[in-house]
Amino acid sequence: MSTATLPAAIRLKNIVFATDFSPAATAALPFATSLAQQFGGNLFAVHAKTPENYALPVTEVWPIANAQLENEANALKRDLRDNYPSLVTDVIVAEGGVSGVIEAVAEEKNADLIVLGTNGRRGIGKFLLGSVAEEVLRRAACPVLTVGPHVSTCHRNAAIFRKILYATDLAEGTPTAVAFALGFAHEHEARLVLLHVIEHPKVGDLVRPHELEAAALHRLDALTAGEPGLFLAPKTIVAHGAPAEKILEVAEKEGADLIVLGVRNANGFVRATHLSTAVAHQVISQATCPVLTVRHSVAREA
Repeated sequence: MSTATLPAAIRLKNIVFATDFSPAATAALPFATSLAQQFGGNLFAVHAKTPENYALPVTEVWPIANAQLENEANALKRDLRDNYPSLVTDVIVAEGGVSGVIEAVAEEKNADLIVLGTNGRRGIGKFLLGSVAEEVLRRAACPVLTVGPHVSTCHRNAAIFRKILYATDLAEGTPTAVAFALGFAHEHEARLVLLHVIEHPKVGDLVRPHELEAAALHRLDALTAGEPGLFLAPKTIVAHGAPAEKILEVAEKEGADLIVLGVRNANGFVRATHLSTAVAHQVISQATCPVLTVRHSVAREA
């Protein structure tokens, strides 16, 4: 399916790839290049350089660090040029904090997607880019694809999504996130699995989880009702339990290649649709496939 027939929100013209030249960042690169190739997009690799502080006593450290950084940036330029000659690519190094630099470059390039890696093996906040990755997820004006430590990148066409899991709390109508899930399902002729997790009842709750199932299934079905041309019929699942645990469990059982989560800002912190910040990070750090987060307020046009 050509990009011209896809929803506007998934026309990925400009992709920003955040890198610190670590193995975790390298693991995310195949997803960025694969998506850029699929959608005919431009790829901008960005690295945030710590501003030099010549007040420090060991100023000889800066020339060494700068030389190493220049070598790494040039190596990435050569890799992109030699291995992806059909792509328009650039490597941008800018001084400043990581989240601020990524945000500035994404705004300058009118980014449709940010791709970053995480080494989050130790849980919340242990991202490749440090705690600033949380800031990227919270503040990004475009969707963010996060590649966690358990994601395999054994082939060049990494971003081929044959089964897509979209998890939602059903509280906000049809968020922008479902447009991305549907768009990728069209692009890859993929099976779309829609999931709603009903948490265990709290003391005093009058409605029991099993009483909510039928209504939840009906609303999940409604998200794709009237969506023409899906290659495979969508599948809907209602699960009971802890949200992160169930999302990861269903993703594993269904063999998901991509998890899509709608997110929104709540009191200044990122919050997945029916997840706390901690649960969203748990999904990202433990999933065996990339996680695409789309802020509810994001409504990008081509």
